[in-house]
Amino acid sequence: MAAAGWGTLGHRDSNGVCGAGDTVPPLFVVPAAWQRPYLNIFKHFRVEEWKRSAREGDVATFTDARLKGTVYRIRGSIPGSSYLQLPRTGTQSLGLTGRYLYLLFRPVPCKHFVVHLDVTTKEKQVVRISFSSLFKEFKSTATWLQFPFVCGAAEGSARAPRHELVGDAPTDVRWTCLMLDLHSILSLYLNRHYSHLKSIKLCCSLLVKTLCTSDLVFDPGVTFSEARQAELACHGVVPMPREMAFPVPKGEKWHDLYDYIRFPSEGSKMPKDSIQKSCPGPVAGGQAPEDPIQQQPVALTSAVRDRLSLIQQITSPKAMPHHCPVVPKSIPEVQLTASRPPRAMPAGDQELEKNQKSRNVEDTGQSPTVGDGGIHVYAHQRSKQATRAVHAGSEESTCRKGPGPGVLPSRRAAACRRLLPDPILKLRMIIGFGGCSTKWALWAQNNTAVVYPCHAVIVTLQIHSRKQRFFIGHTDKVSALAFNGSSTLLASAQAGPRSVVRLWDFPRGSCLSVFKTHAHSLLSLSFSYSGAVLCGVGKDGHGKTMVVVWNTAQVTQGGEVAVLAKAHTDVDIQALKITSFDDSRMVSCGWDNIRLWRVRSGVLRSCPVDLGEYRSLEFTGLAFQEGCAAEREREDHTFFVCSKSGHILEVDYQNVSVRSALQLLPAPLRDCQRLDKSGAGIAINSISISSHFCATGSEDGYLRLWPLDFSAVVAEAEQEAPVSSVCISPDGRRILCTTAAGYLGYLDLQSWDSNTLMRSHEDSILAFSMEGVWKWMATVSRDSTIRVWDLVSMQQLYDFTAAEGTPCAVAFHPTQQMLACGFDNGMVWTFSLATSSLLVEHKQHRTVITGLTFSPDGNFMFSSCLQGSLALYSCMAQKSHVLRVLGNVVALDTGSSADVLVVSGDSHLLAFVGPSKYVVTVMEACSLDELLRVDISTLDLNSTALDSAVGVCFAPVPRGELLVATSSNKILVLDAKTGRLVREVSPVHKVSCSSLALSKDGRYLLTAGDKVIKVWDYQMHSNINFQVYIGHSEPVRQVAFTPDQRHVISVGDAIFLWDFLALPEERSPPTGLHSSESVPLLGPEQRKNGFSHIGGSWRNELGEGSSEMLKDASETPRQAVPLPLLSSPPCLDVSSVHQTGCQSIFSESDKEEEADLPGSSQMVANGDKDASVLVVEPVRNEELIVVRPKERQERSKSPGTLASEPRKQTTNPKPQCSVRPDSYRHFTPCFKASVLPKSFLPPPTGSEVLKLKAVIGYNGNGRGNMVWNPDTGFFAYTCGCIIVVEDLHSGSQNHWLGHAEEISTLTVSHDAQVLASASGKRDGDSYCQICVWNVPDGLCTASLFHHETQVQAMAFSQDDRFLVTLGDYSDQTIALWNTYTYELMWSTCISEPVHDVAFSPFSHRELACVGKGTVMFWLLEQQGADVHLKVHRAPAPDVLGPVELTSLCYGADTLLYSGTNSGQICVWDTETNCCFMTWEADEGEIGVLVCRHNRLLSGSNVKRIRLWAVAAVQELRLKGPDARSNLVLLEHEITLDGTIVSAAFDDSLEMGIVGTTAGTLWYINWTESTSIQLISGHKNKVTEVCFSPDETHCATCGEDGSVRIWSLGSMELVVQFQVLNQSCQCLAWKLHPVVAWGAESQHVVSGYSDGTIRVFNISRTELELKMQPHAVALTAIAYSTDGEMILSGGKDGLVAVSSPRTGMTIHVLADHKGSPITALQCTMKQYRDFGVEGGELWLATSSDRRVSIWASDWLKDKCELLDWLSFPAPASPEGLDTFPPSLAAFCPWEHGTLVYVGFGRQKEALFYSLHKKQVVMKIPLPYFATSLSLSPAARFMAVGFGARLLRLLRCPGEAQDYAGHDDAVHRCCFAPSGRRLLTASHSAVLLWELTGG
Repeated sequence: MAAAGWGTLGHRDSNGVCGAGDTVPPLFVVPAAWQRPYLNIFKHFRVEEWKRSAREGDVATFTDARLKGTVYRIRGSIPGSSYLQLPRTGTQSLGLTGRYLYLLFRPVPCKHFVVHLDVTTKEKQVVRISFSSLFKEFKSTATWLQFPFVCGAAEGSARAPRHELVGDAPTDVRWTCLMLDLHSILSLYLNRHYSHLKSIKLCCSLLVKTLCTSDLVFDPGVTFSEARQAELACHGVVPMPREMAFPVPKGEKWHDLYDYIRFPSEGSKMPKDSIQKSCPGPVAGGQAPEDPIQQQPVALTSAVRDRLSLIQQITSPKAMPHHCPVVPKSIPEVQLTASRPPRAMPAGDQELEKNQKSRNVEDTGQSPTVGDGGIHVYAHQRSKQATRAVHAGSEESTCRKGPGPGVLPSRRAAACRRLLPDPILKLRMIIGFGGCSTKWALWAQNNTAVVYPCHAVIVTLQIHSRKQRFFIGHTDKVSALAFNGSSTLLASAQAGPRSVVRLWDFPRGSCLSVFKTHAHSLLSLSFSYSGAVLCGVGKDGHGKTMVVVWNTAQVTQGGEVAVLAKAHTDVDIQALKITSFDDSRMVSCGWDNIRLWRVRSGVLRSCPVDLGEYRSLEFTGLAFQEGCAAEREREDHTFFVCSKSGHILEVDYQNVSVRSALQLLPAPLRDCQRLDKSGAGIAINSISISSHFCATGSEDGYLRLWPLDFSAVVAEAEQEAPVSSVCISPDGRRILCTTAAGYLGYLDLQSWDSNTLMRSHEDSILAFSMEGVWKWMATVSRDSTIRVWDLVSMQQLYDFTAAEGTPCAVAFHPTQQMLACGFDNGMVWTFSLATSSLLVEHKQHRTVITGLTFSPDGNFMFSSCLQGSLALYSCMAQKSHVLRVLGNVVALDTGSSADVLVVSGDSHLLAFVGPSKYVVTVMEACSLDELLRVDISTLDLNSTALDSAVGVCFAPVPRGELLVATSSNKILVLDAKTGRLVREVSPVHKVSCSSLALSKDGRYLLTAGDKVIKVWDYQMHSNINFQVYIGHSEPVRQVAFTPDQRHVISVGDAIFLWDFLALPEERSPPTGLHSSESVPLLGPEQRKNGFSHIGGSWRNELGEGSSEMLKDASETPRQAVPLPLLSSPPCLDVSSVHQTGCQSIFSESDKEEEADLPGSSQMVANGDKDASVLVVEPVRNEELIVVRPKERQERSKSPGTLASEPRKQTTNPKPQCSVRPDSYRHFTPCFKASVLPKSFLPPPTGSEVLKLKAVIGYNGNGRGNMVWNPDTGFFAYTCGCIIVVEDLHSGSQNHWLGHAEEISTLTVSHDAQVLASASGKRDGDSYCQICVWNVPDGLCTASLFHHETQVQAMAFSQDDRFLVTLGDYSDQTIALWNTYTYELMWSTCISEPVHDVAFSPFSHRELACVGKGTVMFWLLEQQGADVHLKVHRAPAPDVLGPVELTSLCYGADTLLYSGTNSGQICVWDTETNCCFMTWEADEGEIGVLVCRHNRLLSGSNVKRIRLWAVAAVQELRLKGPDARSNLVLLEHEITLDGTIVSAAFDDSLEMGIVGTTAGTLWYINWTESTSIQLISGHKNKVTEVCFSPDETHCATCGEDGSVRIWSLGSMELVVQFQVLNQSCQCLAWKLHPVVAWGAESQHVVSGYSDGTIRVFNISRTELELKMQPHAVALTAIAYSTDGEMILSGGKDGLVAVSSPRTGMTIHVLADHKGSPITALQCTMKQYRDFGVEGGELWLATSSDRRVSIWASDWLKDKCELLDWLSFPAPASPEGLDTFPPSLAAFCPWEHGTLVYVGFGRQKEALFYSLHKKQVVMKIPLPYFATSLSLSPAARFMAVGFGARLLRLLRCPGEAQDYAGHDDAVHRCCFAPSGRRLLTASHSAVLLWELTGG
């Protein structure tokens, strides 16, 4: 904040406004705390002394008789020569941070005045806000806002029309209180964030009383007495401070004498074009009448009209109708869940009756009774006649329960349907202790229960069963507790200004009485043994100590509680107790005093105990010796008092004197103990005495036991923090102990065991996160601790303390024992709970972390901070690393919350509030590519408040909805794809919703607001759609369902665990399985017998129904080989346990799936040959083989019939792993919203006009998707759905097109003659596609279909006879194929995900795969046509812990190497299948291993490749497990630009090629230690492509902020310009006569997301110019035809014309304002063509389907609108998630014609003639276009579509469609010669050549 230091401001323009760049010191550092509640500017800066202020001209002071004070008068007619300025010079700053500026002034009649305010934004920009009666209309620039000020006349005078009011002040102008909301002005008009007020300048013709700043809204029309009586402070109404208030004579009204103007007006959503009086002021309790001026039509300026037009466009389709909520008129009704029949009347009514009987009882809020957790209230009680709001979301739509005058009539009651069950929540447990104090914990008389407060709830905890019972009713924290002697009466006191005492029937749990304490807050309570007298001590409103004694003898019979006596005293009292022998006598102690009290004749008196030398001690607690019967004489009684100095005083009650004093633990005895401030000894905080011993609790954290003579310590128990209290149980067997750290426990004296009852945070809980596998919960608190709890036992498991910062956000990894935590210093830590260690410390942020979450699949982590930055991390390895950081994307003013960042259930989408609080943004989770923005503030134009978002939440994936909680107490349900408003729930809470969560089944919604929780029927089926629950004493910070949806957790002051009582959704028995969740997991016995559960009955693999289990397979030998079930392989259950006496380590799997080869004699039961495994379908190319599972219709089968349905109709259990394993090896396709085309017009063979020349880019998202054979030189890689085969010598490319989806992996045969490629399934297909290619001719010879999701890895056997394919973590199948016939030979399902597979290089019969902690060794046996595989499962060494084995490769002889996700490499002996050595190879997951002879290469996700010398490993194998890894040597290491995903090397491992996730292929030469980029491309979406004028190069830009220049000859990257934390949205190459490369004229201009333009000199490879003509992101850019001007269009619709020579912006055109510019193009014209001057014609297209055509002559500064086109379209797009872009271009072959494509009534391209002013031709299109380009040379038009289709049209003539794109073709561009074409699809760039036509 500039007020606290030197602020960075800017250069001063001609108007005196500062820009960015200058350094401005503050005038005077005013701490923010001193500016509250307000700061009188004139008084604080002593304006009258003129030392800190400046004046010019006639500026003087005088005393105004009416205002009765000093007034400053500024006279003169010229603003520049008559003014008062603060501060004195322009180089200083006031540094005032108050949001509101109050100016009390009166314009001089018949004169003009001007006021200038310079304010600084958080972006360090200075903006001048001026208002004056001189201004005729509103004007605005990026640094100056000018508002006309309309002076109001006195009440009753004639009013002029609106336009005549602007001008001189009228003669009867009144004194005015002007309140300027500086925050809203900057936000509303400039979209800036207010920081502080820099300077003030009051100019000419003004009378000013004073100026002040504040964050409060003052109401000048309300006095302090009125506000106090009406309690208006609760409604946000604050009276004007007296020193700034205008005087009001008695009997007059303020608004009759003065004017009040608030600007912008309260709740204003639309910008206003003037400052004027609109209403009398913020009158409490109702709305003030409207000003007549506002009732007249006002002519708005063009700027305001543009804003209104923009808002109206954004809000289409219309929002839900707004309903006015019912205003509650009475206190909420309490609805209880007590189950006792006798208490039929709700406790609230009972208590109301009792309170009405007792005159000294006051209503203090809700008063429910205690139960086993039923805390169920309705937030608003009905008035005497019950009403029901019509609005389904209204908080008032509730039905009254219980008898009384508000009962509904029977007909209405029948129609009132509630959310059932009622109640739906039941409080189960509270984790927390204390709140106001940690010293109150009591034993119940039965010695088995403990009673303690947890903030506003009193908890009874059974020490054996740990069951809790709750006493609910207090509305603030409980400050004291007391039991009577028999524990039948419990008294509790409430802290705060409305302190009350409640008396409870402890056994029944009901509240007997509530009464005021007459004290501000009670600190201590004491019950007499009989329960007839209650005494309390506290502080009154003036801070004096007060003691009150009540008579409670009749309370159990329904009587009243009366005050016996009360007294005020100046002495300090820390503890007070009623004596056990006399109910009228008390004892107290405190600082330097011990006193005896007595009540006699209604008077409470006291006398002090003579302390002698101990009078200066601070006494902390007292206790009577137990066992003293009441009948004993008073003189026999003594009591003990403990002190801070460590002294124990024994006091003689009769003689009122100290009998003895002992210092138990002086300081020298324990050097390590904490001392009190006097250094005398260890402070004793509590004492408790039984008949045999004494217990003390001290500041050093020890509980000590003493004999009654205190001669020596009998025993001691150390605690973690200072002991707050000790309490011996009534039977003397246990000692209850509490500590200042929130610990509650007891010491069992018989077993000497310390038992923990409760651990608690010491401060408010900020956030929590739950984990579903281990059922853990993590919480963070303001006490700087991070704690992990067991959700089952609710016990604390871990406690981490942060030394340097306060944790404010926490998130559990969904699958690993890993925890992430964000701190207020910007740090993000990840912990391993398995090792209790810190894994990684991320420092991407610099301030408070506001959001932190993992994606549900566990692959990514996201964090955001208060400065608006957003970070994406990869969590595929245990040590996460940063992938991308974006700045200024998250709203700056959002606090820390679990709802700040949310990820959809499928891990595809990320949503958050930002970049401003009025906008919600949806991004692609894996890349942070922006998909959608929704402006929340404009969704409801009927609302009077400027709405902002406070939290977001995704609905379950099938719904596709996004929930947004807003500041106006609404929840908006939006379509997550389109941003369309689906419905609105309002009002949700009285304040804005602090947290919201939706159940997994989408039926119930949880919301938290203030201190209550609501459960909603998400579908709003009932009349009463919600239930309300109380219990928290502080605002609820977060609420959520547990992963199993059986419980609800809410946090704030404590952790509340609720039982969720809703019944699961009723479902009909499934006829077929559609997801893995439909079938429960099978137990080992069920899997062993091959059974699966379907539709409630059991069936075996042959489809037989049986009511009893079959015998064990070992009892009945099989008579035949088990028949395979291709549709669903059974779950493989492998074991590492060997059978005794077995000669082979392999065991035959009974669960494997086999397929008979053709020619096999194996028959099925019905006599059909088992040819169902494969179906060979003939296609056009006779050589192509398509292999699919045979499709059959489902039918009922008789016993013995083979079930051979396709896998999508499987009835056998197949493990579906919906959680991604902790390994980056698994392929996840890029998110795409596009679909395949429904129609395709391929060109006739030999007539193709386009030929794919080259592909720019490598898909770093693939896994193992690059192959290279050093012997043949064959080199291939993937880009999207294309296989690129490149000649490394010439650089020429061939492209194999056979896939429609993104290719995941490749593998090549050992002879390099066959290539296999795999991709995802196409629309409508059930299986992934595997293509088999013949390398010499590049033809696809077979297509294989078997895996359901993605193919993870593939490998050929050493003799190339077999191909093994491995499904990903969701598929979990392994398939073996015959490469001669491409028949499926064998397939099986693995119970856990498998990450990699490889064949042995020494035998085609051996292969291995790796997965979670295991290596599976397979042995292939073939007998004729039958194939059998035996498997041995070898676990990873125990020393590695729970790891994922992520990669493998075979080494020399009998060695196998495997990598882990924690960075180790394991070496296995393939003869014994045992691991004999491991070593730490890297810091991250090892995903790639390549071994050649005695060298091993490893690649990891920390971007490193390492070369190891492993020659000694073969010798170490003989040593077995004793082998040491120090003989493995690291030879070389190279760090690349991304995670290693593919690698291929020569036979000596000296050179090879490596692929990374950054989209780069590197040539590696270990001999020379060099790495050279072979192939590179964009990792993120490409946003623009263009050619150089000479067509030797092309330029691309992307969302990663890079501009790249490529050579079209070699397709190599020439130069790259990178801008960090920005997205490059558009670019253009400077048009110029064709010159040689390297000339000075080679320039590229690019536009960025922050509104800047950069001009790059390509020849010099440098940035030549940077300018910022836009405040928002650029969307289009172009050079003028002569290259002397740059035209740029922004997201806000503004078009700027700038000079690249001077960097100045010449013109700003606002004709398209409000709609993003989608296209800009310039072309030459004859000077006087079309009747206008200028040699250039240019057009601008905006997304609202408007095209403007301009003629310009830049040298003469001429720019004239030639034509304006608007194209009609239907109201809403049917079948479209988003509107297609509007695009236009000049037709090169038809002069004066332009072509337009966009959303309209028809899918077509329109040719519009500028001469004829009409459409002259229409060309139909199959889809709405997403890109457009016209050839300059021939009549060709290229059109790209969202259906992954490129169409080339001859105009007019035929059309040809071209495939090769795996996403929407969003960019296409012809070369200047028309012989080449560039297209872009996501990150891939394709170069085409025109060969025909």
